[in-house]
Amino acid sequence: MRQDNSLAHMDKSIVRVVATGGTIDEDNSDPATGKSLFTHSRVPEMLRDAGIASSVTFEVLLLKDSSDITEEERKQILERCLSCPEKRIVITHGTNEMIGTAAVLGRNISNKIVVFVGAFIPYAKEGSDAISNLKYAVEQARELSPGVYIAMNGRVFPWDDVRKNKKKQVFENLEKTVE
Repeated sequence: MRQDNSLAHMDKSIVRVVATGGTIDEDNSDPATGKSLFTHSRVPEMLRDAGIASSVTFEVLLLKDSSDITEEERKQILERCLSCPEKRIVITHGTNEMIGTAAVLGRNISNKIVVFVGAFIPYAKEGSDAISNLKYAVEQARELSPGVYIAMNGRVFPWDDVRKNKKKQVFENLEKTVE
């Protein structure tokens, strides 16, 4: 079966934002484990603060620390992306396991644009990178070619050419050396 990989005819303004948890959406972290704690998704507030709430659809799929994400939940994220009518999708996700989830989607989705985004500082904390990262991810979802990407701190990476540099707290291309 041949899939149409051209999104040129699609309305670029229609982007679905799917929350799955992670630091970007956490209220606090557990002092004993450092894991994210959630009461509700903060993504609607972020979308309003970024001035883009009216141009996206939003849903919460999961709210959990990505260190605890299971393969079944990764499949759930994949199935949601495949079944939703939108061709442009932004997934908020924890940075610890973002690349692993992006790989599952990257191996299985070729006719949609999926952009993963997270934050190193929660939206609820001063100095957060959450709003700027989310706004950038939505912008990228409107412009990129079909595929799966990670957008962090003003840079976008294909799912299979990215790593998290924990020491520097940045995402970078695979060819970068570990310092």
